[in-house]
Amino acid sequence: MIEMIREKKGTLVDVRTREEFMGGHVAGSFNIPIQELTTRLDELKVMKQPLILYCASGGRSAQAAQYLKQLGYECLNAGSWMDVNFIQNQNK
Repeated sequence: MIEMIREKKGTLVDVRTREEFMGGHVAGSFNIPIQELTTRLDELKVMKQPLILYCASGGRSAQAAQYLKQLGYECLNAGSWMDVNFIQNQNK
């Protein structure tokens, strides 16, 4: 997963609330709060997969990944946005 993040081999999706996202997020990521997943599936369908999901600690992104996998999406739980941000910035 680390290589996928570093090499941008997917789409970063932040499943935190809009307010949390505005407080800080990974550059180039999309914000689709977990509560909105069911109504925004069309947006996810056109994104480059795998969908690399993250949140504050990994709990919500784990739930989102489980749900989306059941629907046939290729996705990964990347855990905390701080960890994803750190990995992405190591590549620079």
